[in-house]
Amino acid sequence: MSRFRSLLQASLNATRRALTWNIEDLVPPSERYIFNFNSKDELKKWHLYSDSEYGGLSSAALEIKDIGNGSTNVGVFSGNLSLDVMEGSKWNMTRSGFCGMRSKKFDGFIDLDGYDTIALKLKGDGRCYISTIYTENWVNTPGQDEDNSWQAFVFVPKENWYIAKIPLTRYVPTWRGNMINAKLEMNPARILGMSLSVNAEGGVPGAKSGPGDFQVEVDWIKALRMQ
Repeated sequence: MSRFRSLLQASLNATRRALTWNIEDLVPPSERYIFNFNSKDELKKWHLYSDSEYGGLSSAALEIKDIGNGSTNVGVFSGNLSLDVMEGSKWNMTRSGFCGMRSKKFDGFIDLDGYDTIALKLKGDGRCYISTIYTENWVNTPGQDEDNSWQAFVFVPKENWYIAKIPLTRYVPTWRGNMINAKLEMNPARILGMSLSVNAEGGVPGAKSGPGDFQVEVDWIKALRMQ
């Protein structure tokens, strides 16, 4: 009889552990790191782009900076925005003056379905930046290779660290920088990558704009569950 009770108790304990694991698995933590710019290895996850690929004269760089005082490193995205176009360019550019840093595609995709907000810890120059989320292609026409892009403005105040919290509902669908005038909904379970970019023109009222130097420091990018 004692052997039967021991087996029964062991079975109950195993079931209890399994149920506890399943509950924790179904409810993700309230925040999740997506990118953390604390080492030079982080640079391998990103590539830069600018209007220079199409005949423009803007330039950008991404580096890891040691801020000292025992603190961790941060990423620094900087460069120069130019409205000029290279003479004799084969590209028929309609606009110039943009730079960006885009993550390389994730291994498959990441699932942020349990989250409702993207947070970025930034220290900037008073310019307005653009946060972009790339999702699996299910909005574009069949056979089109481009990922779907969803964008939101991020105003970065000068000098002080600032945590920008952007609800996923604020990201609007875009195609090549232009907003898609249609009612669409992002699928946060199929995210392929992200980017942070800056334009010489546009943005939110009161933000610094125009050609010239730009610089924003990035500590981390997280997904949050606020509700």
